[in-house]
Parts: sequence; structure tokens; C-alpha cells
Amino acid sequence: MAASGPAAADGAGTGGDGRGGESRGGGVRAALDGLTTRGRSFLAAGVAAVICAYVLGQGDLLRVGLLLAVLPLVCVVVLYRTRYRVVAGRRLGPQRVPAGAEARVHLRMDNVSRLPTGLLMLQDHVPYVLGPRPRFVLDRVEAGGRREVSYRVRSDLRGRYPLGPLQLRLNDPFGMCELTRSFSAYDTLTVVPRTEPLPPVRLAGDAPGYGDGRQRALAVAGDDDVIPREYRYGDDLRRVHWRSTARYGELMVRREEQPHRARCTVLLDTRAVAYQGGGPDSAFEWAVAGAASVLVHMLERGFEVRLLTDTGGALLGEGSDGFVGATQDSADAAGLLMDTLAVVDHSDGLGLSRAYDVLRLGSEGLLVAFVGDLDEEEAAVAARMRQRSGAAVAFVLDSGAWLSGGAVPGPAEDSVRRLREAGWTALAVAPGASLAELWRYAGHTRMESGAPGGGTTGSSGGWS
Repeated sequence: MAASGPAAADGAGTGGDGRGGESRGGGVRAALDGLTTRGRSFLAAGVAAVICAYVLGQGDLLRVGLLLAVLPLVCVVVLYRTRYRVVAGRRLGPQRVPAGAEARVHLRMDNVSRLPTGLLMLQDHVPYVLGPRPRFVLDRVEAGGRREVSYRVRSDLRGRYPLGPLQLRLNDPFGMCELTRSFSAYDTLTVVPRTEPLPPVRLAGDAPGYGDGRQRALAVAGDDDVIPREYRYGDDLRRVHWRSTARYGELMVRREEQPHRARCTVLLDTRAVAYQGGGPDSAFEWAVAGAASVLVHMLERGFEVRLLTDTGGALLGEGSDGFVGATQDSADAAGLLMDTLAVVDHSDGLGLSRAYDVLRLGSEGLLVAFVGDLDEEEAAVAARMRQRSGAAVAFVLDSGAWLSGGAVPGPAEDSVRRLREAGWTALAVAPGASLAELWRYAGHTRMESGAPGGGTTGSSGGWS
């Protein structure tokens, strides 16, 4: 859970001590502006009664008018002069949720003054996509007391949504005046793409991650071939290399064999011209969710992964090549990638040439692409991307079919055919298709044919 720091607010019109950055009141004028409809009505009726009493010479009516006019003003003064302080906090659990899932927001209100509060109303600001604005009424909070309330938020759309600031409304017992104080603290809810668990299929070639087909970066063939390094706290003393220790004058240990981790690049086509329509059920959102599912699946299988877009930039990465997972925990790397995909949007690009320039300079590995509508030129560029990958899988979405809810028409099939001829394992994605089923089918297709789409077998890149 994520918790915001405490924020303080003062019940008086001059504001509080500033902890948490609460808003300041505007003095007596702000208090008079806080008169409710009831308070303004009482004040207007009182003034009218006083005028009528003066014109008609009615003493009793004058007393009634004064009572009606003075009552809301007394409530303003009492509410303005009441000195009590409250501290608010917010806990968000969880801070990162998939699209369509609910998160619960816990609000805590502490009265740190010596006086009990009057009627309080809490209101938290939330974006409209998360649901209605929550409001809570607290009748009375004793001195040193605490109240906790909670509400749920939910969004079908990806994004980062601010929660807060929290507003506190103070009311007098008669409902004549209402003052509003705002806390400055807020939290951020990250709605990430929905991920789908993928089956453990495998293509012909090397085993993934640290499997049997892994390559060794260093080989220990004998005592003379050892590449030593400096001793680090926690190293096994049995690995001390005494010959190097005597040579360098400091404790040296044998370097362990370093496995070469398999790599996977996920290409996400974000071109605005490649997709039609919008919303949680659009083709673009399916592509984003598919990319998220593949990234998480590959991290769990021990791959280093990279998220690449049509703009040619890796959206997140530890090094210049943009791959993650080498030095991070897979869960942490997946969380960072999900945060990145939560805010990915359409690009203004018209082609895939920038992504091709990045891929042709990189090392061989698995390439998984999620692409939208492709014309002949862009289909040819995508076909050439296969040359530098060990295995290549493409999911082609026809946004027109997704927009109409019909079957995948000819243009998408033409792109699939071109990619298969270039050595891709290419699949057309129908509206509402399951990525897990397509993933399994792609693996079986390559295992049976020996190459995607019946083409020639490429370099031995395995995937799982």
C-alpha cells in the first residue's frame, strides 16, 4: 500500500500551521462567503423584517428581524473563531492495479486539538473515470479522536490518476455557515494494462533464459585460464585464487561462469494512423495488453526484455540498448514496464523505419511484434526486421475489423502473408481474440513446420 504523509488543517479561518501544505483561509470575508442558502435566507429575512418594523413601527417585528439577522452572523463568528486542528492521511491499496480492477482508498482523520469538532464533511477529489466523487459526513470527532473511512475506485482505461487533494467542510450546528479547507497531499493510482497468462510453448532452437542451451561467457578450462577478480564480502573462501593473490598483492577469487541470458524485444506499433477507434475494447488497447503479457511472461522465463515502439526508442531500460531484467528482480522489472505501458499513447509517426534502424543494429534474439494496419511499404519494412532476430512472431490487428466487430478482412491477411514469406510466425488477430490461444498456436505452428509460415528456418533462437 501507498500512504500519503499527514496533512494538517485548522478549523479557523486563518488556516493552520502549514503542515501538509493546507490551504489558507481568507479571513472574515471568506467566512461570510461560506454562508449556506439557509444562512443567506435567514439574513435576508431578518434585514427585511427590520426594515418593515422600522417603517410600520412594530417593536415585536423588530426583535424577530434582529434575531433572524444576527443568528447566521453569530454562526459565522463561532465557526470562524473555533480553534481545532485535524490531520488527514490517505492509504491506497494497491497503488498499481490492472484495468478493470478495483482499488480501495482509506482516509484517516485525526483531531489533534483539545476541542471536539462539529459536523465535518470529507470530500476527496478523484477523476471522473474512477467513479463518483466520494463524500463522507462525520457528526463529531472527540478531542484526540480518530475516524477512518474508505471508498473504492475503478477504471477500465489505462493511465495515472491523481487522488486528492482531500477537502474538509466545517458546518455549524444550525447549518448556517460552511467553510472549506483543502489539504495539499495527494496520491497517484496507476492503472496498468490487463495481462493474460501465457502457456509455456517453445520453438525449435536454444532453450530460453538459463536453460540447457545457454552460452557461457567465460570458460574455466584450467588453472591458467581462470580470470580472477577482487575478493568481495561474502565470497566463498574456497574460490580464492592464490597465484593471482600473490601476483597482485590482494585477495583474489575465481570468477564464476556467467550465463548469457536470452533476450526478447517486444515491438509495439503505436502509430495513430494504424488504429481506428478507441476505448478499452479497441485494437490498440488489445495490442498494449498483449505487449504487457508477453513482457511479463518473458521476464518470468528468465529473459532480458526490451519494449520498443515505432518511434525507435526503448521506453524503459537499464542500459543504452534498453533491455531490463539483467540486474533487477523480475517482479520489479515487470512493475516498471507496466508503469510505462500504463501511459503509452499513440505516436504521430507514419512508418516503422525507426524501429527497423534500432533492430538491425542489435543482437539476435526473439522478436515479438504487435502491429496495426500496414500498407505495402510498411509491411516490407516489417518483413526486413526478421533478418536480425532468432525467432520472430507478429500479431497483426486490422483496426477496421475491430471497429466493426467483424472478421479480419483481406488487408490484414495480405500483411500476414508478406510477413510469413519473410520468415515470421505471423497471425491475424480477430476482434476479441485470446492472446493465450494465439500464443499456443504460434508455438505449435513453428514446431510442426520448422519455420514460421512454412518459410526457411532462421537462426536458432528459442522462446518460451
